[in-house]
Amino acid sequence: MTLCAPAKINLSLSVLGKRPDGFHAIESHFVTLTLADTLTLEAASESGIAFTCSDATLPCDDSNLVVRAARRFFETARIPAAVRIHLAKAIPHGAGLGGGSSDAAATLRGLNALHGAPLAAETLHALAAELGSDVPFFLAGGSAVCRGRGELIEPLPFPTPLPLLLVKPPFGVPTPWAYSRWRDSHEIPGVPYAPQRFPWGTLVNGLERPVFEKYLFLAVLKRWLLQQPEAAGALMSGSGSTCFAVLRNETGGPALEARAKEQFGDVWTCLCRTRAA
Repeated sequence: MTLCAPAKINLSLSVLGKRPDGFHAIESHFVTLTLADTLTLEAASESGIAFTCSDATLPCDDSNLVVRAARRFFETARIPAAVRIHLAKAIPHGAGLGGGSSDAAATLRGLNALHGAPLAAETLHALAAELGSDVPFFLAGGSAVCRGRGELIEPLPFPTPLPLLLVKPPFGVPTPWAYSRWRDSHEIPGVPYAPQRFPWGTLVNGLERPVFEKYLFLAVLKRWLLQQPEAAGALMSGSGSTCFAVLRNETGGPALEARAKEQFGDVWTCLCRTRAA
């Protein structure tokens, strides 16, 4: 069985304050992308969870969300674990694109299908919420407004396919750190934080303030993207470190991608689209 695990961007992200459980309450518009990882699952004759990954920098033990998701599935379904899972990575990690969360959700969906759907949708959602705040969204993907700490999901039709350029520097941003700095952070003069309004929605991210304070490169990157003629808007996704430009049209993407690489050097880039009709 082969499954697609799509990336996401946050078109909007508002941090509403800290909750009693230590997490921060958010309201965010998530939308999935054509950029995706690929998971291959097959039943094994030998017992256990045999996990491999195309990215040698990622762990293949219980610290990987795919392995943790598989283990929780078998424990909850009360089925002996006997599966081989291979993850082909296309989404960079530490990017604010939800790759690990999407991989975990695909693992839950795939194992449930592979074993005849022993777990109800509500149980899968509860397992997903245990694994991480973004994982429940990826069980269905598409477009949704996510609230609470991300586990309260309201599907939102989004028929406009947006062409995008994603740009990620060679460093990541720790999500817990970004939220911990949110309350005490300040805007940097000259950096654009204001909401960018379009017929299809609004681009705004409350985590840009703390992240840009420490990672000035991202503030410079976003400002540069907004100055380019091919870009209708630009924003940091999630807690970073990816920034994305919404393109005026797809034809301008390759030229902007080439200029971004020339301007910033060692950056990962990807031309893709939203897919959330």
